Amino acid sequence: MPALSPADLQALWLTARLAGTVTLILLVLGTPIAWWLARSRARWKGVVGAVVALPLVLPPSVLGFYLLLALGPQGPVGRVVQDLGLAPLPFTFWGLVVASVLYSLPFMVQPLQAAFEAVGDRPLEVAATLRASPLDAFFTVAVPLALPGFLTAATLTFAHTVGEFGVVLMIGGNLPGQTRVASVQIYDHVEALDYAQAHHLSGVLLLFSFVVLLALYAWRPGRRVRG
Repeated sequence: MPALSPADLQALWLTARLAGTVTLILLVLGTPIAWWLARSRARWKGVVGAVVALPLVLPPSVLGFYLLLALGPQGPVGRVVQDLGLAPLPFTFWGLVVASVLYSLPFMVQPLQAAFEAVGDRPLEVAATLRASPLDAFFTVAVPLALPGFLTAATLTFAHTVGEFGVVLMIGGNLPGQTRVASVQIYDHVEALDYAQAHHLSGVLLLFSFVVLLALYAWRPGRRVRG
């Protein structure tokens, strides 16, 4: 059993809380985006798709830097937050949430888009002939058929948020119990030359990552066993 310190356990709990919150938010925000990308024929669909996929190729430090500017007291978002009488977002848990939502967006949207595209037009056309409204057809036909995509997207989003480092360090800093997630805690151990403790915490995240990937690759809905 890894000898995790109380600070390690606190960082793991904060990481799980962050990943769970981000996954739930992106299920709400990412689903309509993925549906629109799967169904739309608008000319600027490619632009939206590129913006969604941007975090896949953008260095995390770049995204974190611009978020820090936007969310800071002098940034456009920061000014709105101040006008509402709320605390500034940088170096807070909710600042981490905002940054992680943007950084993990493609991990939610792209699997859902692929799942919605796989549903095709035929089931929705049949629902329409049965006088189902577009909203009814979405919830009673598209969502059940795309359920494997929802499970994949939620799992990947949660796992990706757990592994974030650059973005959360830029926007959240390193505040114990508030913004010090597991990846930052490992960095602290390495900086302090405490390799044994870094190894213990890294081993937990390594095992978690392997279990997630094993579940995704081993589980195939409706797979057939060939003799």
